[in-house]
Amino acid sequence: MTSRGLYVGRFQPFHLGHLHAIQYVLSHADEVVIVIGSAQYSHRLDNPFTAGERVTMIRLALDEAKLPLPKFWIIPIRDIHVHMMWVAEIRGFTPAFEAVYSNDPLTRRLFMEAGFSVKPIPFNKRHLYLATEIRERMLRNKDWKERVPISVFKYITEIDGVGRLQDLTKTDKVHM
Repeated sequence: MTSRGLYVGRFQPFHLGHLHAIQYVLSHADEVVIVIGSAQYSHRLDNPFTAGERVTMIRLALDEAKLPLPKFWIIPIRDIHVHMMWVAEIRGFTPAFEAVYSNDPLTRRLFMEAGFSVKPIPFNKRHLYLATEIRERMLRNKDWKERVPISVFKYITEIDGVGRLQDLTKTDKVHM
């Protein structure tokens, strides 16, 4: 039987810390189910990229890292905002998995209460690889390129992700 590990993230944007985590999960499971959380959100300062753009970033990064794509399931899941039903929502949209890999306290708690084996992921340069910090750097025209896979940097540049974020700050001010 194939063992599968589940890894949940928003990936706004997908960065080298995410890649390290996925490589770690793959070293402990035959396949990795990557759940893109908050899939319904985009074009917001905290969630600037669409689910489809995030799927693309992940696939590009996995390919760039020469990871075997058939070992990955990438599944966007909408937030349902009801914690007691969130695990059931994920189980309903993903293939079966045996273990959950996460450092997020709420994710860990919810899956443990649902009876899953939940395992931590060693952090890799956490101070560098924070999506919030990367988005801030994008907004302030500071260097962020070294914090994401090169394929993700190129893709975000291609879709004018930095311009989108900067435009979103103007939109937020207009609606205040």
